[in-house]
Amino acid sequence: MALSRILVLVLAGGAGGRLELLTEHRAKPAVPFGGVYRLVDFPLSNCQHSGIADVWVAVQFHPTSLSEHLANGRPWDLDRTTGGLMTLPPFRGTDRGGWATGTADVLWRQADLVRGFDPDALVVVSADAVYQLDYRAVAEEHLGSGAEVTMVTTEVAADDASRYGIVQTDGERVTDYAYKPDEPATTTATNEVFVFTPRPTLDRLEALAADAGEEGLADLGDGLLPAQTADGLARAHRFEGYWRDVGTVPAYWQAHMDVLAPDPPIDLDDPAWPVHTRGGRHSAARLLPGASVEGSLVSGGTRVGGTVHRSVLSPGVVVEAGATVTDSVLLPGVRVRAGARVHRAVLDDGVDVGRDATVGGDGDVALVGRRAALEAGAVVAAGARHPEPE
Repeated sequence: MALSRILVLVLAGGAGGRLELLTEHRAKPAVPFGGVYRLVDFPLSNCQHSGIADVWVAVQFHPTSLSEHLANGRPWDLDRTTGGLMTLPPFRGTDRGGWATGTADVLWRQADLVRGFDPDALVVVSADAVYQLDYRAVAEEHLGSGAEVTMVTTEVAADDASRYGIVQTDGERVTDYAYKPDEPATTTATNEVFVFTPRPTLDRLEALAADAGEEGLADLGDGLLPAQTADGLARAHRFEGYWRDVGTVPAYWQAHMDVLAPDPPIDLDDPAWPVHTRGGRHSAARLLPGASVEGSLVSGGTRVGGTVHRSVLSPGVVVEAGATVTDSVLLPGVRVRAGARVHRAVLDDGVDVGRDATVGGDGDVALVGRRAALEAGAVVAAGARHPEPE
């Protein structure tokens, strides 16, 4: 029996403002993770392991940072003569052209292209979460359900639930959907993976766009998903594995700490489901005499002469003798000079921490922006942003 024709649309065009300095010069899906990966690697690796070869990536903010990483899709087996990876930038020339104002608006603008492809199932996913999921298995369940949309759901912390689309269910049937509610009725959240039956979904989207008029569509959760739920056409697929939305600085930091746990909830090197990425050109990591490294991820091209505990060092990081890095995430090219202390912090590309400087402390996570140079003895307090936002 022929496999179902499945199309995956990766929504990779958001501004990512909640990641603050980390997205000033790059798209959110291009933000590094786990030393050698980028956030977009997770949905693309899921596509590969799901046996899905038709993948479209919608880009918008800082598209060059993402396009450079995607290249021709080879790391995810998407460099194909027919199908494979296609990047969808904003465009002009039709009534669908222009700057997308939300996730539903992205889908509406690409609706003609989706109709022309004519998939059996359309899987729409975000690119700002860390997880492993077989999209094909969820799509096949959806196709046999009679639903118009299947929402993949997960449990979230009660104090964080208002950041998500929250559902109530009766078995698999979604009985209520609320988008980022002030007072969530449950802690069951959609994890931004949706499987749609294309034709009725796009027809419904056209009607919503006509009603919206010049204001245009916003996000999927504003109109489309509530309408499908109200008509009894939404179902839930409960996801039991590890899932972490890393759309904020604290969540981004915490996801790294999760990966560093002695028994991590997600194995990025699982031989049955490895996360693939565009390969780098770095030599093996070098630990110099006197170095102390415990409970950390140390990428190729790093040099460590100091103390590193429970931290992630991306390619090209240098920690000089006498320097200490604890509970922190250092992105490519960071240098921590002798005597400096970095604790509970995220340092963006190329940051230079001067001798005897201090970054972070007990409390909220500190964040230092790309290529910032901290003078000798400088202090960036716990929870601070450097440079400070204007």
